[in-house]
Amino acid sequence: MEVKIKALKFDADEKLIALVEKKVARIEKFFDNTGDAEVTLTQLNEPVGKQVKIMVHVPGEELVIERNAKTFEDALTEAVDAMKERITRNKEKKYAK
Repeated sequence: MEVKIKALKFDADEKLIALVEKKVARIEKFFDNTGDAEVTLTQLNEPVGKQVKIMVHVPGEELVIERNAKTFEDALTEAVDAMKERITRNKEKKYAK
């Protein structure tokens, strides 16, 4: 799985990029045919100042999850967990037919 990372309104350091790649790569375990993943990191001006958006390409559709938190690490963890659940549900739905 190729992970593309975009950082909006700031420059992401190497530690953050490595963390994103490590966590998003885990998603591949839940669905064999996952394509590329796009991760967008955005710094917001709101009290909850960080947003992570994960878009995973699976055969036939794109799954998108967005999460906001005070830190990128928290938002990333929440988004990856939500994406795992969504991929699992999507997989079960496709194979139940």
